This record gives sequence, structure tokens and C-alpha cells, in this order.
Amino acid sequence: FPPHSPAQKLVFNRVNGKRPQVLPQQVSATEECYTLAHEENVRFIYEAWQQVEQQLDGSRSGESACGPVQYVEKTPNPGLKNFVPIDLEEWWAQQFLAKIENSS
Repeated sequence: FPPHSPAQKLVFNRVNGKRPQVLPQQVSATEECYTLAHEENVRFIYEAWQQVEQQLDGSRSGESACGPVQYVEKTPNPGLKNFVPIDLEEWWAQQFLAKIENSS
């Protein structure tokens, strides 16, 4: 998806020559502003992680003798037994849809 395209503005025509009441747009406190540098950093990390995952898959299937090794704790922390890792692609999709819904 395109990096931060400006939201489309709605234009209202005057009715009977009356000026429509304009309310200032409020930006929610939870809305984050992403800079180009932020987007580049996220893209870099994402692409690097994809390469690591491909190398891990290759080492599991015996394609390469050396490469990344997945760390697994020998004694897992009981406080993390209900930990669920975030699905970053799903999170980005939800953020994207929320922006579309909020701008309409």
C-alpha cells in the first residue's frame, strides 16, 4: 500500500447561500504519525526477517549446513505460557482498514 497518502477531503456545497458550519478535525491521541524513515526501518526489518525465515526453512530441510539457528529455551518461563506473538501483517491490515473507515 502507498506510504501515507493524504486522506481525501469532502467538499460540501452551500445550501441557500449559507456557509456550512466547519468543525476542526480532531486527531485522536492514539493515532500515530509515521515518517518516511519509520517506514524504511520497518521495511528493512521485515525484509531481513523474511530472509532469516527462508534460511531457517532451508536449514531444517537440510539444504545448508550453516545458517541461522533458532533459539529455544530449555526451561520456558511459566509467566510466558499464555504469550501469543503478534501477527504483524494482520496488525498492519487492521490499521490500514481503520484509517479507511475513519476517513470516510
